[in-house]
Amino acid sequence: MRDATEALIVIDLQNDFCPGGALAVAAGDQIVAGINALAAEFQTVALTQDWHPADHLSFAASHPGAQPYSEVAMPYGPQTLWPVHCVQGTAGAEFHPDLDTRPAQLIIRKGFRRGIDSYSAFFENDRTTGTGLEGWLRARGITGLTLAGLATDFCVAFSALDARALGFDVTVRLDLSRGIDLGGSLASMTERMRAAGVVLEG
Repeated sequence: MRDATEALIVIDLQNDFCPGGALAVAAGDQIVAGINALAAEFQTVALTQDWHPADHLSFAASHPGAQPYSEVAMPYGPQTLWPVHCVQGTAGAEFHPDLDTRPAQLIIRKGFRRGIDSYSAFFENDRTTGTGLEGWLRARGITGLTLAGLATDFCVAFSALDARALGFDVTVRLDLSRGIDLGGSLASMTERMRAAGVVLEG
């Protein structure tokens, strides 16, 4: 069992990010068993869950004429436009059916504000609106985090970078994460994590 000061954060292991989903990450379902095994080592486990309204402004469908994976300017900066995914209350937003959610003491839902996307487990994309995860971890005396899930180069990486900036020791299990790799994003975000002092394992 890991020390009580360590926590596991499982990022967005949801149906829409797995094969057959609306925003599928290749082999995204292949990490589920490993994450279940890893969770058994931790006394503190949290899950994140993309939880979008159907008209979320990060969806290409909310911008007439826009194509998925194009980019628009939002008040908080550039925003990639995604296919409609993880809509609140839909099967696509549910956790992968093989994910054992019983060890989790907290589920952080993010991206529920129509006008702001949310990659990180700690902050929405305006970089100021917090999710509450930091305070929850601090209250439990957590100083070290292990992250795994989907997608390596977006929600996992942004969560890891924010956690480092907040002063946590951070490990990302690359073998228990999968990336989208949009325009070279996997290599660039992996390097950003390494440069920030994130320990990359697997």
